[in-house]
Amino acid sequence: MNVLIADSGSTKTDWRLVTSSAAPRAIQTDGFNPYYQTTEQISTTLRAQLLPQLGGVSVSVAYFYGAGCSGSAVNVVVADALQSVLPDLLAVDINSDMLGAARAAAGREPGIVCILGTGSNACCYDGQQIARGIQSLGFWLGDEGSGGYLGKTLVRDFFQERLPADLRTIFAARYALDRPTLLENAYQKPFPNRYFASFTPFLSENRTHPHIVALLEDAFNLFLDTYVRRFPEANQWPVHFVGSIAYYFAESLQVAVRRTGLAMGHILKAPVERLVDFHRQTA
Repeated sequence: MNVLIADSGSTKTDWRLVTSSAAPRAIQTDGFNPYYQTTEQISTTLRAQLLPQLGGVSVSVAYFYGAGCSGSAVNVVVADALQSVLPDLLAVDINSDMLGAARAAAGREPGIVCILGTGSNACCYDGQQIARGIQSLGFWLGDEGSGGYLGKTLVRDFFQERLPADLRTIFAARYALDRPTLLENAYQKPFPNRYFASFTPFLSENRTHPHIVALLEDAFNLFLDTYVRRFPEANQWPVHFVGSIAYYFAESLQVAVRRTGLAMGHILKAPVERLVDFHRQTA
């Protein structure tokens, strides 16, 4: 029986094709979010990007952990898309990216599990299921500490002339960004979270600059205050992080965690490898 496991964010989806005859095959496609996309749109991307990489292998079971997969009404959007392009599917299990992060980072132990990627979120995981969470409000109303939030803060500082002169010069030369282009990407084009997250390499390249150090510190402190410290279990359980922002800005994140007195757990760039192990152990 061939199994397909997916961890999908708003930017990209990491897949693993697990068969009995070979090591898991790594596949990557665009990300999906059923709040922003229809079944037809997701199906089109799957046919163009996933099927060629499967190489004709028949898939019987699919486990999909995705951003926006927060209930049956939206989960069916992804389930129908998978079933439409994988006709041999016998079972498809759609869960939130939060549960995927929890299973990958904490396994079967309790912990506070956080996502810091293009978006952000956190939950209390009791070792089996998400026991408590804070409702994510998405890019415009939430996602504190995420790549989208960091990029939005950087760009806002540039246009409102809060960036120091040396950083303004570097930013202007690199991006040649004007106000109409910014507003078009923010309010008219799809996936503004991806657009603003695309500015985070600038933060990484200039991470030792005092302004960037403060920007990161403020963002991660806000994330911890908004999502993590509100849980009573935060003083008892380790705090794990999953996602590209957590991984690439681990040093700044660890400083923020230590200053709050929380117990630092694992930092994973992506959960998919550990999800393979999790499902193998439960098969």
